[in-house]
Amino acid sequence: QVQLVESGGGLVQAGGSLRLSCAASGRTFSSYAMGWFCQAPGKEREFVAAISWRSSSTKYADPVKGRFTISRDNAKNTVYLQMNSLKPEDTAVYYCTAGFTFNVVVAGTSDYWGQGTQVTVSS
Repeated sequence: QVQLVESGGGLVQAGGSLRLSCAASGRTFSSYAMGWFCQAPGKEREFVAAISWRSSSTKYADPVKGRFTISRDNAKNTVYLQMNSLKPEDTAVYYCTAGFTFNVVVAGTSDYWGQGTQVTVSS
């Protein structure tokens, strides 16, 4: 019902920045909460950040607090993840997700997921 298309991943040196974008298409609603998860090789998918549909609430995983910022543009059905001060341990595939509530996005139980975009941080 909803397609999530990510862009902005790539290779960056430690201390550098990237901005990931995720555009929703299909049956989209401005009321969707959205977020980002990541998965490193051999590890489970982990929560990164989430944002409510009016951007009144945000939540970040402890390792990215102060470095990453999630934002959204509902007119464009797009969510962003600004990634600053990147570390090698941030290297992972990053997945965009959308759900009907903020809580289901934070919990990783939302129904819609992007294809993932690779972020590689070199030391």
